[in-house]
Amino acid sequence: MNWDTIEGNWKKFKGNVREQWGKLTDDDIARINGNREQLEGMIQERYGVAKDKAKKQIDDWMSRH
Repeated sequence: MNWDTIEGNWKKFKGNVREQWGKLTDDDIARINGNREQLEGMIQERYGVAKDKAKKQIDDWMSRH
Protein backbone atom coordinates (compact mmCIF):
# COMPACT_ATOMS: atom_id res chain seq x y z
CA MET A 1 0.00 0.00 0.00
CA ASN A 2 1.23 3.48 -0.70
CA TRP A 3 0.67 6.66 1.26
CA ASP A 4 -1.66 8.15 -1.38
CA THR A 5 -4.17 5.40 -0.59
CA ILE A 6 -3.96 6.13 3.13
CA GLU A 7 -4.22 9.87 2.59
CA GLY A 8 -7.25 9.44 0.34
CA ASN A 9 -8.97 7.20 2.90
CA TRP A 10 -7.80 8.97 6.06
CA LYS A 11 -11.15 8.62 7.80
CA LYS A 12 -10.90 4.86 7.39
CA PHE A 13 -7.30 4.66 8.61
CA LYS A 14 -7.29 7.13 11.49
CA GLY A 15 -8.65 4.51 13.90
CA ASN A 16 -5.77 2.22 12.99
CA VAL A 17 -3.33 5.09 13.48
CA ARG A 18 -4.82 5.76 16.90
CA GLU A 19 -4.44 2.07 17.85
CA GLN A 20 -0.82 2.01 16.71
CA TRP A 21 0.18 5.31 18.32
CA GLY A 22 -2.06 5.68 21.36
CA LYS A 23 -0.31 8.81 22.59
CA LEU A 24 -1.72 10.75 19.65
CA THR A 25 -4.80 12.72 20.63
CA ASP A 26 -7.93 13.17 18.55
CA ASP A 27 -6.75 16.72 17.86
CA ASP A 28 -3.39 15.36 16.65
CA ILE A 29 -5.14 12.92 14.32
CA ALA A 30 -7.37 15.71 12.97
CA ARG A 31 -4.36 17.99 12.46
CA ILE A 32 -2.46 15.24 10.60
CA ASN A 33 -5.40 14.80 8.20
CA GLY A 34 -3.60 12.17 6.13
CA ASN A 35 -0.31 14.08 5.81
CA ARG A 36 2.60 11.68 6.33
CA GLU A 37 5.05 14.41 7.32
CA GLN A 38 2.62 15.64 9.96
CA LEU A 39 2.28 12.09 11.28
CA GLU A 40 6.06 11.71 11.42
CA GLY A 41 6.34 14.97 13.33
CA MET A 42 3.63 14.02 15.80
CA ILE A 43 5.23 10.63 16.45
CA GLN A 44 8.57 12.36 17.04
CA GLU A 45 6.97 14.84 19.41
CA ARG A 46 4.79 12.45 21.41
CA TYR A 47 7.20 9.52 21.59
CA GLY A 48 10.52 11.38 21.62
CA VAL A 49 11.99 9.41 18.73
CA ALA A 50 14.24 10.50 15.87
CA LYS A 51 12.80 11.22 12.43
CA ASP A 52 14.27 8.05 10.91
CA LYS A 53 12.69 5.92 13.65
CA ALA A 54 9.31 7.61 13.10
CA LYS A 55 9.58 6.93 9.35
CA LYS A 56 10.42 3.26 10.02
CA GLN A 57 7.44 2.90 12.36
CA ILE A 58 5.15 4.31 9.68
CA ASP A 59 6.65 2.06 6.98
CA ASP A 60 6.20 -0.99 9.24
CA TRP A 61 2.61 0.02 9.98
CA MET A 62 1.87 0.53 6.27
CA SER A 63 3.23 -2.92 5.41
CA ARG A 64 0.68 -4.47 7.77
CA HIS A 65 -2.32 -2.60 6.29
